[in-house]
Amino acid sequence: MTRARSEDTRCYFFVLPAVIVIAAVAVYPMIPAVWISLRRVIVVFHEDHFVGLSNYAFLIHDPRFWTALGNTAYFVLVAVTIELLLGLGFALLLHTSFRGQKFFRVAILIPWAIPTVVSAKMWAWIWNPEYGLVSRLLPGSEMNWLGMPGYAMHAAILVDVWKTAPFVALLLLAGLETIPVDLYKAAIVDGASPLRIFFSITLPLLRPTIVVVLVFRTLDAFRVFDAVYVLTGGGPANTTETLSIYAYKMLMRAGDFGYGSTLAVVTFLCVMAISAIYIRLLGMPTRNIRI
Repeated sequence: MTRARSEDTRCYFFVLPAVIVIAAVAVYPMIPAVWISLRRVIVVFHEDHFVGLSNYAFLIHDPRFWTALGNTAYFVLVAVTIELLLGLGFALLLHTSFRGQKFFRVAILIPWAIPTVVSAKMWAWIWNPEYGLVSRLLPGSEMNWLGMPGYAMHAAILVDVWKTAPFVALLLLAGLETIPVDLYKAAIVDGASPLRIFFSITLPLLRPTIVVVLVFRTLDAFRVFDAVYVLTGGGPANTTETLSIYAYKMLMRAGDFGYGSTLAVVTFLCVMAISAIYIRLLGMPTRNIRI
């Protein structure tokens, strides 16, 4: 018992520096944000007074907030799903042996290595209805992909998928490398088909890595700002406005620091709720392998 407690104390000691850094970088700035969210602060009019939960009550009845939340949820659901499927396909392909494997493993990371703002600006030129690559490849089509509701959001999702799917593939490839080859050999000897091997061996053993990927990508996609802001600025007609963009507009354009902080706090709470759900999933045991 004493040895176990000593090991626990040692673990806490090693984790403590990371906890302190996270608290200083992430938790501490939230304290003034929460305090400002309880106030009405409009710098232009020199207005600053305590209003309690009035900002949160207004947020509940704010249709623009619910629209931004719906846009964010749709972006996360579609983008992360496509990235997971494409990333898994790329990972399985790169896990096999073929000529030029190392080259493709490096080349696939190029979109992910490009800064997000640069990628978004590049794609904005591609989608341009006058001189963009899409309009050149589709002669006679002058559709403004970034200026039409229904199309702009999917264009932004495509940009996010193009940039982030390689990152997902890299993480899943690392997970595939940890699966023992002997399991595959035993399954082949037993006469299992490739599809059966995938669903009975690869997918169950890859499940912890998939959950970790989902944690990273969901949290990152839920806070999406730069790519969408560069592409559309939240337009047209707020159809691509996410929670982060809405909070930014309230803080920096409208100058309403009280309500802008409220939006930031609610976004943080949503991220915490998603994290709690995924942590619960991480704690679930992996299925037994059956061939």
